[in-house]
Amino acid sequence: MKITPIDIQQMVFQVKFRGYDRDEVNRFLEELALTVENLNRENSALREKLTATEQQVTDLRRTETTLSNTLVSAQTLAEDVKRSAQRESDLIVKEAELKASEIIRQARVSLSDMQRGLADLQKQRLMMVERFRSTLRSFERMLEVEESDAYQSDAASVEGKLTGESSTAR
Repeated sequence: MKITPIDIQQMVFQVKFRGYDRDEVNRFLEELALTVENLNRENSALREKLTATEQQVTDLRRTETTLSNTLVSAQTLAEDVKRSAQRESDLIVKEAELKASEIIRQARVSLSDMQRGLADLQKQRLMMVERFRSTLRSFERMLEVEESDAYQSDAASVEGKLTGESSTAR
């Protein structure tokens, strides 16, 4: 049975001969009623506080669960992003290596073509030099022939003049 402050205040004891002092009992009952009333208020306040605290704990647990799930999701996402970035960087590196290999191959082909072209130009140069020498030799021979013809013509004309003078002097 639960006793309330009102039950204490309304409690009436039977009076018997040589009983307790009524004023003292009444004062004690009033103090006891006030104490029980204060304890009931305090108990009620503590229950409300406990309910609020339990609600906060429940909310905090939900928040903790949500944060934990979010953290796990963020970690998973970060790992996925890292793996994706690593794959992408590997692809970029492989692509760059392939392009570099192709550029080197093209450079080698171009170098080979240029070396062949240079060798052809050197051959052409040698052939031109040889043609010029041949042409110069031909011109030299022609000059020699011309000189010898001119010399013979001059000699003949001098001889003709000499012979002509001798004929006229005779």
